[in-house]
Amino acid sequence: MTNENLKKPLPSEEDQRDFYQKLRYKIQNWVDSKNGKGSKFLKYVLFAPDFFHLLMKMMLDSRIDSKSKSMIGAGILYFFAPVDLLPEAIMGPAGFADDVVVAVYIVNSLLNKYPKEVVTSHWAGDEDLLMVVSRLASTGNKWASRLPAGKMVKRFLK
Repeated sequence: MTNENLKKPLPSEEDQRDFYQKLRYKIQNWVDSKNGKGSKFLKYVLFAPDFFHLLMKMMLDSRIDSKSKSMIGAGILYFFAPVDLLPEAIMGPAGFADDVVVAVYIVNSLLNKYPKEVVTSHWAGDEDLLMVVSRLASTGNKWASRLPAGKMVKRFLK
């Protein structure tokens, strides 16, 4: 993601809701398919809608400072970016795996900065957020720190 992409305003709330609904639909269809069931990215992709929703809600939380919101905004924009490490246009829903890794990296950073209740209050997923982040972060943080968006998140944390 280039610096120019970061200067763009966040998508409208309606566009974000539409994206969330389309994302859930795409992923469910993919999960039900032969390709989805056998994918090494399945454990990440299943959480894409939940992490996207979490980032959207955290952007609106008045308890979150502006520096952290910049990081959250970068994560939201990464979901929308047409070109990233695993482009959805080429990989289909499996391409959301890197988006989830970036989101987990951001959420993990927020969990280290704010009381867990601030972050978990926005989680809409079926599983416990702390367990999901712990499970995905163990492999995903190393990967995310190498992505352009992950490097950008590191800058926000300094």
